[in-house]
Amino acid sequence: MAIEVFNRYESKYLLDSNSYRRLYLDLMEYMEPDEYNKQHEFYSISNLYFDTAHDSLIRASLAKPKYKEKLRLRAYGVPGKDAKVYLEIKKKVFGLVNKRRTALKLDEAYEFVRTGQAPELKDYMNAQVVNEISYFLRRYDLAPKLYLSYDRKALFCKDSRDLRITFDTNIRTRRYDLKLENGDYGEQLLDEGQWLMEVKAEKTVPMWLSVLLSEHQLYRTSFSKYGNEYKKMIKNEKQKQESMLYA
Repeated sequence: MAIEVFNRYESKYLLDSNSYRRLYLDLMEYMEPDEYNKQHEFYSISNLYFDTAHDSLIRASLAKPKYKEKLRLRAYGVPGKDAKVYLEIKKKVFGLVNKRRTALKLDEAYEFVRTGQAPELKDYMNAQVVNEISYFLRRYDLAPKLYLSYDRKALFCKDSRDLRITFDTNIRTRRYDLKLENGDYGEQLLDEGQWLMEVKAEKTVPMWLSVLLSEHQLYRTSFSKYGNEYKKMIKNEKQKQESMLYA
C-alpha cells in the first residue's frame, strides 16, 4: 500500500554553499545518503499547493497558530500522465509535524481536488487517508495556487532511521501553468548558493548533532517554502502598485 505517515519535529537552517559543504563532510561520519542519493547526487521534488481563493490556508499559517494545515500534491521528478503521485495533508500541532499521504495517479489526484469526490479505491490507495482528504476538501474550497520544486540531498543516521537531514537548493516557483507534468521550471526563491537544511527527528536530536550545529554556528530559523514565496509575491505586488501610483 502506497502510504507514508510521519510524526516528527522539524528544525530548519539556511546555509550558504561554503557552510553546506563543511557541514556535509562532518555529517558523513554519522550519516549516509538515502538509497536514491547513493545513485544520484540530487533528486527533484515537485509540489502543487492548494489554497482558497483568498489564500486563507497560507495566511493562517503565517500567523503562526498552534495548529495549522495544508494540502499539496507531490511528485518525484516530472510525472507523466499515468504516474503515481502523492496527495498529502500536512499538519503542525505545537511544533509536531504530522504528514499523511496516499498514492494516486496524476489525473485521479487532480479530479479529486477539483470535484471533492473521492476516487474509486484501488490497491495503491489508502482508504483512511482518502477519507481524511475528502473531509479536508469539504471544509475548504481549494484550487491549485502554487507550483514549487527543488533539488534535494537526503541523509539518514547510520544508527537510527528516526533522524533524517535534507538539503534543498535551486528552489523554483511559479503561479501559472499549474500542472506538475508541464516541467520543473520557475523563478528562484532563494539567492544563488543558498541551501535550506531541515533536521527531521521523531524525538530529540542526538548530542553529536547539537555539538556540530554549535561548532558550525548554525541557528534555527523559521522558513516555510510556501510561506516565503507568498510573502515575496505580496511584496512584489505592493511594489508594482506603488510604482504605478507614482509613475
